[in-house]
Amino acid sequence: MTLRTLDAARAERLEALCEAIVPGSARIGPVVYIDAALAAMPPPVREHALAAIDALDPAAPADQEGTHEFGFVRALAIEAYYSDFVAPGREGPGAWADIDFNTPLATRLAKDWSYLGVA
Repeated sequence: MTLRTLDAARAERLEALCEAIVPGSARIGPVVYIDAALAAMPPPVREHALAAIDALDPAAPADQEGTHEFGFVRALAIEAYYSDFVAPGREGPGAWADIDFNTPLATRLAKDWSYLGVA
């Protein structure tokens, strides 16, 4: 899948950050979700998000927890994973199966990521 906002180096860094922040999330492709969300953000917010990704070291997330950059990327990583998104070409299950979120309503939901531009 072609990314719209992130270059290859940033995408790799972001995937490592997502995995460090939400262990197990890299397998569902959170970078695809976040890239789509970034593409829809107003330019100043998108630039702030990109600067936050660049500022963080995926090898030392605990050392950065108190920074606004960490908080911003953490929110994106959590949203990407716990929304139950699974990127095209990635194997599931998504987070809902991982956390056993199987209420009658949740099991009937047909997830549609078209608003992100992700089929």
